[in-house]
Amino acid sequence: MSTVQATTVACPHCGRTNRVPVAAEGRPKCGHCKQPLPWMVDAGDDDFTEVVERADVPVVVDLWATWCGPCRMVSPALEKVATDLAGRIKLAKVDVDKNPRLSQRFEVQAVPTLLILDRGETVARQAGAAPAPALRRWVEQSITAREG
Repeated sequence: MSTVQATTVACPHCGRTNRVPVAAEGRPKCGHCKQPLPWMVDAGDDDFTEVVERADVPVVVDLWATWCGPCRMVSPALEKVATDLAGRIKLAKVDVDKNPRLSQRFEVQAVPTLLILDRGETVARQAGAAPAPALRRWVEQSITAREG
């Protein structure tokens, strides 16, 4: 399956709008100032392999549900972490109600459930919401441990 979907992202450095593919090799950079862009996408049962497992960077997977209050609270914190760590991670959001195969595969018992996948392998897992600084520490520790 070839994903040609893209999201639009404002560069946090220069403010220019960029189209960022949902699945691609490498890391997205601003077409104007060449700085790394935050990479935030939706993924589901049908495109998870291409969007998440084949990514060149570690992927923070947010398994969430529309009816979940803590999920709505953690979403802006995750977006901040993705912006702060632009070029180092990708954020993929998965609605568990619309993607039951992924929910079952990752044995989701509570939402939000957060995973860090590196080339398809789960390297960290956390259930529940947390503030942005705590999430950033968790992500950085998980990917640093993986790197070295």
